[in-house]
Amino acid sequence: MASRTAQQLLWGGRAYLILSWMWIRVSMSYRTSFVVLTLGQFFITGLDFVAIVIMFASVDALGGFSLAEIGFLYGGSGLCLGLADLTLGNIERLGNRIRMGTFDAMMVRPVPLYAQACADEFSLRRIGRITQALFVLAWSITALDLDWSVARVLMVPYLVLCGTLIFLAIFTLGAAFQFWTTDGSEAANAFTYGGNTVTQYPLTIYPTEAIKALTFIVPVAFVNWYPSLFILGRPDPLGLPAAMQFAAPVAALVLGLLAALAWRSGVRRYRSTGS
Repeated sequence: MASRTAQQLLWGGRAYLILSWMWIRVSMSYRTSFVVLTLGQFFITGLDFVAIVIMFASVDALGGFSLAEIGFLYGGSGLCLGLADLTLGNIERLGNRIRMGTFDAMMVRPVPLYAQACADEFSLRRIGRITQALFVLAWSITALDLDWSVARVLMVPYLVLCGTLIFLAIFTLGAAFQFWTTDGSEAANAFTYGGNTVTQYPLTIYPTEAIKALTFIVPVAFVNWYPSLFILGRPDPLGLPAAMQFAAPVAALVLGLLAALAWRSGVRRYRSTGS
Protein backbone atom coordinates (compact mmCIF):
# COMPACT_ATOMS: atom_id res chain seq x y z
CA MET A 1 0.00 0.00 0.00
CA ALA A 2 2.80 2.41 0.93
CA SER A 3 4.67 1.73 -2.32
CA ARG A 4 1.50 2.24 -4.33
CA THR A 5 0.83 5.56 -2.60
CA ALA A 6 4.42 6.64 -3.27
CA GLN A 7 4.06 5.72 -6.94
CA GLN A 8 0.84 7.73 -7.19
CA LEU A 9 2.49 10.75 -5.59
CA LEU A 10 5.46 10.49 -7.96
CA TRP A 11 3.17 10.16 -10.98
CA GLY A 12 1.09 13.09 -9.79
CA GLY A 13 4.19 15.23 -9.27
CA ARG A 14 5.57 14.32 -12.68
CA ALA A 15 2.23 15.10 -14.35
CA TYR A 16 2.08 18.45 -12.55
CA LEU A 17 5.56 19.40 -13.77
CA ILE A 18 4.78 18.39 -17.35
CA LEU A 19 1.51 20.35 -17.42
CA SER A 20 3.12 23.38 -15.76
CA TRP A 21 5.97 23.35 -18.27
CA MET A 22 3.42 23.30 -21.09
CA TRP A 23 1.77 26.47 -19.73
CA ILE A 24 5.18 28.11 -19.22
CA ARG A 25 6.01 27.50 -22.88
CA VAL A 26 2.68 29.07 -23.81
CA SER A 27 3.41 32.18 -21.74
CA MET A 28 6.91 32.44 -23.25
CA SER A 29 5.32 32.69 -26.69
CA TYR A 30 4.33 36.25 -25.70
CA ARG A 31 7.48 37.37 -23.90
CA THR A 32 6.71 41.08 -23.86
CA SER A 33 3.34 40.42 -22.25
CA PHE A 34 4.99 38.06 -19.76
CA VAL A 35 7.61 40.64 -18.76
CA VAL A 36 5.05 43.45 -18.44
CA LEU A 37 2.67 41.35 -16.32
CA THR A 38 5.50 40.09 -14.11
CA LEU A 39 6.81 43.60 -13.49
CA GLY A 40 3.24 44.73 -12.89
CA GLN A 41 2.82 42.16 -10.13
CA PHE A 42 6.16 43.20 -8.64
CA PHE A 43 5.29 46.89 -8.43
CA ILE A 44 1.60 46.52 -7.54
CA THR A 45 2.30 44.21 -4.60
CA GLY A 46 5.20 46.48 -3.65
CA LEU A 47 2.80 49.36 -3.10
CA ASP A 48 1.62 47.65 0.09
CA PHE A 49 5.06 47.93 1.63
CA VAL A 50 5.51 51.47 0.31
CA ALA A 51 2.38 52.39 2.28
CA ILE A 52 3.94 50.88 5.42
CA VAL A 53 7.15 52.87 4.87
CA ILE A 54 5.14 56.08 4.43
CA MET A 55 3.24 55.33 7.64
CA PHE A 56 6.54 55.03 9.52
CA ALA A 57 7.40 58.58 8.52
CA SER A 58 4.92 59.59 11.24
CA VAL A 59 5.37 56.81 13.81
CA ASP A 60 8.34 55.01 15.33
CA ALA A 61 6.62 51.68 15.93
CA LEU A 62 3.41 49.82 15.12
CA GLY A 63 2.12 47.45 17.76
CA GLY A 64 5.53 47.71 19.40
CA PHE A 65 7.36 46.58 16.24
CA SER A 66 9.88 48.58 14.21
CA LEU A 67 9.85 48.99 10.43
CA ALA A 68 12.53 46.32 9.98
CA GLU A 69 10.57 43.87 12.14
CA ILE A 70 7.36 44.52 10.22
CA GLY A 71 9.35 44.17 7.01
CA PHE A 72 10.36 40.70 8.19
CA LEU A 73 6.74 39.78 8.90
CA TYR A 74 5.63 41.27 5.58
CA GLY A 75 8.33 39.56 3.54
CA GLY A 76 7.88 36.18 5.20
CA SER A 77 4.12 36.11 4.75
CA GLY A 78 4.30 37.49 1.20
CA LEU A 79 6.93 34.93 0.17
CA CYS A 80 4.89 32.02 1.56
CA LEU A 81 1.72 33.20 -0.18
CA GLY A 82 3.62 33.89 -3.42
CA LEU A 83 5.08 30.37 -3.53
CA ALA A 84 1.68 28.81 -2.79
CA ASP A 85 -0.02 31.09 -5.30
CA LEU A 86 2.51 30.16 -7.98
CA THR A 87 2.19 26.46 -7.24
CA LEU A 88 -1.61 26.14 -7.36
CA GLY A 89 -3.19 29.58 -7.28
CA ASN A 90 -5.35 28.83 -10.32
CA ILE A 91 -7.08 26.03 -8.44
CA GLU A 92 -9.42 28.76 -7.19
CA ARG A 93 -10.97 28.78 -10.70
CA LEU A 94 -12.34 25.29 -10.11
CA GLY A 95 -15.83 26.71 -9.65
CA ASN A 96 -15.78 28.07 -13.21
CA ARG A 97 -14.91 24.63 -14.58
CA ILE A 98 -17.65 23.01 -12.53
CA ARG A 99 -20.27 25.50 -13.78
CA MET A 100 -19.15 25.19 -17.41
CA GLY A 101 -18.89 21.41 -17.29
CA THR A 102 -15.24 21.39 -18.37
CA PHE A 103 -14.26 19.71 -15.11
CA ASP A 104 -15.72 16.52 -16.61
CA ALA A 105 -12.98 16.50 -19.25
CA MET A 106 -10.34 16.58 -16.52
CA MET A 107 -11.90 13.56 -14.83
CA VAL A 108 -11.64 11.29 -17.87
CA ARG A 109 -7.98 12.05 -18.63
CA PRO A 110 -5.38 9.47 -17.50
CA VAL A 111 -3.73 12.09 -15.28
CA PRO A 112 -4.26 12.63 -11.54
CA LEU A 113 -7.15 15.03 -11.10
CA TYR A 114 -5.51 17.12 -8.40
CA ALA A 115 -2.36 17.57 -10.48
CA GLN A 116 -4.47 18.83 -13.40
CA ALA A 117 -6.37 21.29 -11.21
CA CYS A 118 -3.17 22.65 -9.64
CA ALA A 119 -1.34 23.07 -12.96
CA ASP A 120 -4.33 24.47 -14.83
CA GLU A 121 -3.18 27.64 -16.64
CA PHE A 122 0.02 27.79 -14.58
CA SER A 123 1.05 31.47 -14.35
CA LEU A 124 4.80 31.96 -14.16
CA ARG A 125 4.28 35.73 -14.02
CA ARG A 126 3.45 35.30 -10.34
CA ILE A 127 7.17 35.23 -9.67
CA GLY A 128 6.77 39.03 -9.58
CA ARG A 129 4.99 38.74 -6.22
CA ILE A 130 7.60 36.28 -4.96
CA THR A 131 10.53 38.48 -6.00
CA GLN A 132 9.05 41.56 -4.33
CA ALA A 133 8.46 39.72 -1.04
CA LEU A 134 11.94 38.22 -1.22
CA PHE A 135 13.49 41.66 -1.62
CA VAL A 136 11.65 42.98 1.44
CA LEU A 137 12.57 39.90 3.48
CA ALA A 138 16.26 40.19 2.50
CA TRP A 139 16.30 43.90 3.35
CA SER A 140 14.69 43.30 6.74
CA ILE A 141 17.22 40.59 7.62
CA THR A 142 20.08 43.00 6.94
CA ALA A 143 18.34 45.81 8.84
CA LEU A 144 17.48 43.82 11.96
CA ASP A 145 19.84 44.23 14.88
CA LEU A 146 19.96 40.57 15.87
CA ASP A 147 22.50 37.96 16.84
CA TRP A 148 21.98 35.54 13.98
CA SER A 149 22.61 32.25 15.73
CA VAL A 150 22.36 28.93 13.91
CA ALA A 151 18.85 28.40 15.35
CA ARG A 152 17.65 31.76 14.05
CA VAL A 153 19.16 31.17 10.60
CA LEU A 154 17.55 27.73 10.33
CA MET A 155 14.22 29.15 11.45
CA VAL A 156 13.97 31.31 8.30
CA PRO A 157 13.67 28.41 5.78
CA TYR A 158 11.51 26.62 8.36
CA LEU A 159 9.14 29.62 8.31
CA VAL A 160 9.03 29.70 4.50
CA LEU A 161 8.44 25.96 4.13
CA CYS A 162 5.75 25.62 6.79
CA GLY A 163 4.03 28.87 5.83
CA THR A 164 3.88 27.80 2.18
CA LEU A 165 2.40 24.41 3.13
CA ILE A 166 -0.26 26.13 5.25
CA PHE A 167 -1.27 28.39 2.38
CA LEU A 168 -1.27 25.41 -0.02
CA ALA A 169 -3.69 23.60 2.28
CA ILE A 170 -5.93 26.68 2.53
CA PHE A 171 -5.97 27.05 -1.26
CA THR A 172 -7.00 23.39 -1.56
CA LEU A 173 -9.72 23.77 1.07
CA GLY A 174 -11.06 26.78 -0.81
CA ALA A 175 -11.13 24.82 -4.06
CA ALA A 176 -12.87 21.85 -2.44
CA PHE A 177 -15.46 24.22 -0.97
CA GLN A 178 -16.52 25.05 -4.53
CA PHE A 179 -17.78 21.52 -5.10
CA TRP A 180 -20.64 22.52 -2.80
CA THR A 181 -21.06 26.18 -3.74
CA THR A 182 -19.65 26.32 -7.36
CA ASP A 183 -18.93 30.01 -6.74
CA GLY A 184 -16.97 30.25 -3.52
CA SER A 185 -13.68 31.64 -4.80
CA GLU A 186 -14.19 35.00 -3.08
CA ALA A 187 -14.88 33.30 0.24
CA ALA A 188 -11.69 31.26 -0.21
CA ASN A 189 -9.72 34.41 -1.04
CA ALA A 190 -10.68 35.85 2.34
CA PHE A 191 -8.53 33.15 3.95
CA THR A 192 -5.65 33.11 1.43
CA TYR A 193 -5.00 36.68 0.28
CA GLY A 194 -6.88 38.01 3.30
CA GLY A 195 -4.79 35.84 5.60
CA ASN A 196 -1.66 37.20 3.97
CA THR A 197 -2.82 40.79 4.54
CA VAL A 198 -3.50 40.11 8.21
CA THR A 199 -0.15 38.43 8.86
CA GLN A 200 1.83 41.20 7.17
CA TYR A 201 1.42 43.19 10.38
CA PRO A 202 2.22 42.28 13.99
CA LEU A 203 -0.77 40.55 15.54
CA THR A 204 -0.39 42.82 18.57
CA ILE A 205 -2.42 45.45 16.69
CA TYR A 206 -5.47 43.15 16.76
CA PRO A 207 -7.77 42.28 19.67
CA THR A 208 -6.88 39.23 21.73
CA GLU A 209 -9.95 37.39 20.40
CA ALA A 210 -8.72 37.91 16.83
CA ILE A 211 -5.26 36.53 17.68
CA LYS A 212 -6.88 33.44 19.22
CA ALA A 213 -9.02 32.95 16.10
CA LEU A 214 -5.96 33.28 13.84
CA THR A 215 -4.17 30.72 16.01
CA PHE A 216 -6.77 28.06 16.77
CA ILE A 217 -9.54 28.45 14.15
CA VAL A 218 -7.88 29.66 10.94
CA PRO A 219 -4.23 29.09 11.94
CA VAL A 220 -2.56 31.60 9.62
CA ALA A 221 -0.66 32.91 12.65
CA PHE A 222 1.63 29.90 12.18
CA VAL A 223 2.60 31.11 8.71
CA ASN A 224 5.02 33.72 10.03
CA TRP A 225 3.94 35.11 13.41
CA TYR A 226 5.03 32.38 15.80
CA PRO A 227 8.29 31.54 13.98
CA SER A 228 9.03 35.28 13.82
CA LEU A 229 8.55 35.65 17.57
CA PHE A 230 11.44 33.22 18.04
CA ILE A 231 13.61 34.90 15.40
CA LEU A 232 12.93 38.43 16.69
CA GLY A 233 13.19 37.41 20.35
CA ARG A 234 9.69 38.68 21.12
CA PRO A 235 7.36 37.40 23.87
CA ASP A 236 4.03 35.86 22.94
CA PRO A 237 1.25 38.43 23.56
CA LEU A 238 -1.09 35.60 24.62
CA GLY A 239 1.47 34.17 27.02
CA LEU A 240 1.31 30.77 25.29
CA PRO A 241 4.10 28.19 25.79
CA ALA A 242 7.29 28.70 23.79
CA ALA A 243 6.55 25.41 22.01
CA MET A 244 3.93 27.28 19.95
CA GLN A 245 6.78 28.93 18.08
CA PHE A 246 7.72 25.50 16.72
CA ALA A 247 4.19 24.19 16.12
CA ALA A 248 3.85 25.33 12.49
CA PRO A 249 4.42 21.77 11.13
CA VAL A 250 1.52 20.56 13.27
CA ALA A 251 -0.76 23.27 11.87
CA ALA A 252 0.39 22.45 8.32
CA LEU A 253 -0.21 18.72 8.86
CA VAL A 254 -3.70 19.20 10.31
CA LEU A 255 -4.71 21.61 7.55
CA GLY A 256 -3.19 19.30 4.93
CA LEU A 257 -5.20 16.33 6.18
CA LEU A 258 -8.38 18.40 6.26
CA ALA A 259 -7.67 19.64 2.72
CA ALA A 260 -7.09 16.10 1.43
CA LEU A 261 -10.30 14.89 3.06
CA ALA A 262 -12.30 17.84 1.71
CA TRP A 263 -10.90 17.35 -1.80
CA ARG A 264 -11.69 13.62 -1.87
CA SER A 265 -15.19 14.25 -0.49
CA GLY A 266 -15.82 16.96 -3.07
CA VAL A 267 -14.68 14.83 -5.99
CA ARG A 268 -16.84 11.92 -4.84
CA ARG A 269 -19.82 14.24 -4.44
CA TYR A 270 -19.43 15.76 -7.91
CA ARG A 271 -22.21 14.72 -10.30
CA SER A 272 -21.40 16.82 -13.35
CA THR A 273 -23.49 19.75 -14.57
CA GLY A 274 -26.22 17.56 -15.98
CA SER A 275 -25.81 19.07 -19.45
